[in-house]
Amino acid sequence: MAIAVFITMSIAILCLIKLDTPPVNVKHIDKLEHITAYFFLTLFWLLAFRKKSNAFIVLLLCFFYGIIIEVLQATLTTYRSGDYYDIIANVIGVFLAFTVFRVFFYKKDTF
Repeated sequence: MAIAVFITMSIAILCLIKLDTPPVNVKHIDKLEHITAYFFLTLFWLLAFRKKSNAFIVLLLCFFYGIIIEVLQATLTTYRSGDYYDIIANVIGVFLAFTVFRVFFYKKDTF
């Protein structure tokens, strides 16, 4: 669970601080970053709460967490903006993590 909490806090911090990084000339690289971040966020929360009854809650919370972060970027910062496509990338990451979890970590007695 400690890793899941660390990832959750890291996403919030990295999404809300001003980063002075050189631009990368790869189209939509930020969407891949969102997919990756929310993949690991969701996967580690699913591993922390392995029971079937918790999976839907984890998916919902990760989904809404992504929306909240985008809203905070749009309202609290002047150097970041909320983006609907980022939310879509977050959702893709969430569902990829759920798929991987079901395929590789599925146990009949816990899920």
